[in-house]
Amino acid sequence: MALDSYVTLGRSGLRVSPFALGAMTFGEDPGAAGTSVEESERILATYLDRGGNFIDTANFYTNGHSEKILGDFFALSPGRRQRVVLASKFFTNLFPGDPNGGGAGRSSIIAQLHESLRRLHTDYLDVYWLHNWDRHTPIEETMRTLDDLVRAGTVRYLGFSNTPAWVTAQAQTMALLRGWTPLIALQVEYSLLARTVEGELAPLAADQGMALVPWSPLKNGFLSGKYRRGAEVVDSARAAYVGGPDDAQYDVIETVADIADELETSSAAVALAWLRARTGTVVPIIGARRLAHLESNLAGLDVVLRPDQLTRLDKVSAPTLDYPADLNGAMRAMLQFAGTTVDGQTSGVYPPLLASDVRY
Repeated sequence: MALDSYVTLGRSGLRVSPFALGAMTFGEDPGAAGTSVEESERILATYLDRGGNFIDTANFYTNGHSEKILGDFFALSPGRRQRVVLASKFFTNLFPGDPNGGGAGRSSIIAQLHESLRRLHTDYLDVYWLHNWDRHTPIEETMRTLDDLVRAGTVRYLGFSNTPAWVTAQAQTMALLRGWTPLIALQVEYSLLARTVEGELAPLAADQGMALVPWSPLKNGFLSGKYRRGAEVVDSARAAYVGGPDDAQYDVIETVADIADELETSSAAVALAWLRARTGTVVPIIGARRLAHLESNLAGLDVVLRPDQLTRLDKVSAPTLDYPADLNGAMRAMLQFAGTTVDGQTSGVYPPLLASDVRY
């Protein structure tokens, strides 16, 4: 597979690369593990030259510098902007002291979009994400405002990130019943070391035809191949403030490394290939502080995991899901329930269920 082997993003006609390029590291905001303008542009140019077309950022990444780097880059080649799916997010307040400087109310959404478009040197966004749930704003206000922006042409498609499933379901149902623009994708934390999304959000996405766009698919670099049990990590900008993996995480990391050795590839490529193998449309966001990181991640496009390897990874990383996902999962696995057969089976034996047995 290559970056120009495009997939449709959820229930839409929007075609995107199988890996999105995350621009969270673009820029050198103090206190952030960022990348220089020059290196950011090299990473971006390489991704685009390889056929990539899906760029993801947010209004507050490196205090707005990420959006500015992208805007300046595309301003130098205007025709390229039209061939790129450019996504950004709103929610975070960049104006301390202004109670309407962030959030998901009508006034703040419009103001945040205006600022993002200014920094990005564009008059529209292909995808606009709610970055986080604003529990102080009615969800109907948020969805009506976003629909107005789509109708005005300044936004093309909508998605949610880091928002509870019940809020997301409410928003989607409201949009469908009122003829507003629906959500086509959910940006969520998802990796071999973060699978609790499979409890509620992944089933919701599958039911509604939404794509999953995982952030941190290598879990803060834990799945990159740099981490070994008992060894110190020296080549990681995050190691100083995120800490290291625990024993259970090292079990996953070591299984990934073993499979990487079997396939003569990198741990990062295996972890990304596992995400690509999930049911439905899953488009991981790959980030990079250096061009070499991008090249390592893109190797995940060339890896196809065998069924036995997928099973090993599923089992070693099986999450503990909260109620009622654990109960409902077990009930779905029962071969008989309430005197009826399920999926044509008649046996009364109820096998134990791992979370990894339920595929989305």
